Amino acid sequence: MICLRWAKHAMTISRCPCAKRFAIVLGVMAAVTLPPRASAAADEPSPPAITANAPSKFISAEDGWLDVSPFLDQAYGFIPIVIPITEPAVGYGAALALAFIDKQTNDTAAAGFGRPNITVVGGMRTENGTRGYMAGDIRHWLDDRLKTVVGVVDASVNLDFYGIGGNAALQGSPLRYNLKPRGGVAMASYRLGNSKAWAGIGYARATTTISFDAPASAPGLPAFERESRVGGVTPSLTYDSRDNMFTPTAGSYLEASAGLFSKALGGDTAFQRVNLLGMNYQRLDPKWTLGVRGGATLSFGDVPFYMRPFVMMRGVPAMRYQGEHVAQVEAEVRWQFWQRFSLVGFAGAGRAWNDLKGFDKVQNVSAGGVGLRYEIARKYGLHMGLDVAGGPDGGVIYVQFGSAWMRP
Repeated sequence: MICLRWAKHAMTISRCPCAKRFAIVLGVMAAVTLPPRASAAADEPSPPAITANAPSKFISAEDGWLDVSPFLDQAYGFIPIVIPITEPAVGYGAALALAFIDKQTNDTAAAGFGRPNITVVGGMRTENGTRGYMAGDIRHWLDDRLKTVVGVVDASVNLDFYGIGGNAALQGSPLRYNLKPRGGVAMASYRLGNSKAWAGIGYARATTTISFDAPASAPGLPAFERESRVGGVTPSLTYDSRDNMFTPTAGSYLEASAGLFSKALGGDTAFQRVNLLGMNYQRLDPKWTLGVRGGATLSFGDVPFYMRPFVMMRGVPAMRYQGEHVAQVEAEVRWQFWQRFSLVGFAGAGRAWNDLKGFDKVQNVSAGGVGLRYEIARKYGLHMGLDVAGGPDGGVIYVQFGSAWMRP
């Protein structure tokens, strides 16, 4: 969903919403360049081929509906992408990116291999003065058994601070603050045999300038302005059996990672972050799909406040409900009710707390809503549309490209 997420690895740089916005750019770049998904069965008839002489690259020869698959098939060089931003934490805005794509294929690669290499540069700006610039590269090696990700970011993000685990004095009048992260991330993942599992390790380092609109008066709050450095490694293990990475109808995505940050790795302090994520999709019948996502993030040690985990789901402002530890669950049902159109219903709940044993200073939050999708690129399994979500802080509209839980 278009709520700040720059690929999951860039989140190690900073937990600010700016990093999240950038992720969707990489996700969309992958969405428009990956090879078509395989047929459900070998003997299933293929849709009519769209040739280079087709009268339109935007109309499906199969059913006559708007479909950009033929255009994406012909995309070479770079693709400009404009993405609206609707995250309530930073206000309305837009992100603009250019993606340079290498659509090389490997006929000897196993099924599911052969993804393209992508280089992307872009920027974003919102109505509350938040802005950012980034560059990233995703590249595949050794017949798509080794994947590397590198990226850099320079941003200025304006947010409100409500306290960690909740603070009664800040709930009605949060502190306005600004984050200026500048840093980079590098990661490598290796496929385990011919399985759907990957083992990876990454390194991230960033310097962030933190400033508040007024000096903090409550005990334990950050200084008026200071500079914070973080550096650490993140080993990870991922399993991915989804039938489509953009709008899945079956399969699972499981990921476990541990961020280990220390002074020896370039930071100011030593701390740890453990992240667990699980998603499952089930096709209930040809028109109905059920998706469930659950996860938890635990943080330990001297963690900078902006890297504390927060509840992240539709209808909940980014970084609004923070704690030392966070857990959340969300479910979604999608109904392909007519031709290429789908209706979506979703609901979720999350919890942020400070003490793992006593669940001290607990914040509970729930949200839900409805959405509409259109199958914009059938060969690529890409649906897009709008979600209208409601939560404790009001309603918000999200622009969706693919799944709201999309992972590249």
